[in-house]
Amino acid sequence: MDMSFVISGFAVGILVGMTGVGGGSLMTPLLTLMFGVSPSVAVGTDLAFASITKTAGTVTHRVRGTVRWDIVRLLCYGALPAAVVAAIALKQFGALDKEIGQIIRYSIAGSVMLTVVALLFKRKMLAWITAHPERQLQGRALDISTVVAGAILGTLVTVSSIGAGAIGATLLVMMYPRLSAAEVAGTDIAYAVPLTAIAAVGHWWLGSIDWMLLVTLLVGSVPGITIGSWFARAVPERILRALLAMTLMGVAAKLIA
Repeated sequence: MDMSFVISGFAVGILVGMTGVGGGSLMTPLLTLMFGVSPSVAVGTDLAFASITKTAGTVTHRVRGTVRWDIVRLLCYGALPAAVVAAIALKQFGALDKEIGQIIRYSIAGSVMLTVVALLFKRKMLAWITAHPERQLQGRALDISTVVAGAILGTLVTVSSIGAGAIGATLLVMMYPRLSAAEVAGTDIAYAVPLTAIAAVGHWWLGSIDWMLLVTLLVGSVPGITIGSWFARAVPERILRALLAMTLMGVAAKLIA
């Protein structure tokens, strides 16, 4: 077992536990940049990783009653078909080809930058929505927007493994500003379980999951997430998010370069 992967999983786990940002925006770039893992294999392995870790989180949130299953259902209406279509498209165009790998690399960079935007401007966007209640979607328009948001996230997650965390939570806050923080987290994690599972199956079909790498990352990340969660309150959230945003901006620039 490669200890460098265990240590990387542990480090990402600590950051995820402290910030709440999905591991995809950290793990996938780390695998491609530091360890030279091909973009498609990095995405596939991270999706399998996410489907396992998010299942445990969903169980916890369900027990606490912090999952809005009606919103989860609408998101899945859009996300799950989009994930299937994206996986078929990757199969059709050859997910393991060098050219497609480069496209996936750019997709990862774009998703990382979207995560940065979500981290930096989430509070300002929420403040604007709260100040303009007349602009908030209602009824059928809200339902349709939720399905469309799910489709966008489903495509992003399948191609880059990034999007179900910070981006998904930000979209939920914008569309459903009355949700509590716990409900946003619980709902975001719950819809991501079937999404990442289907996307992971798609990448298994493509042959882009490294199972030994997956197990090695889990060995490190599980204790890392636990420790990070314990220390989450010790460091101001604003400082953590600023540092994480700066790190991700550097990662995106490196991916594009």
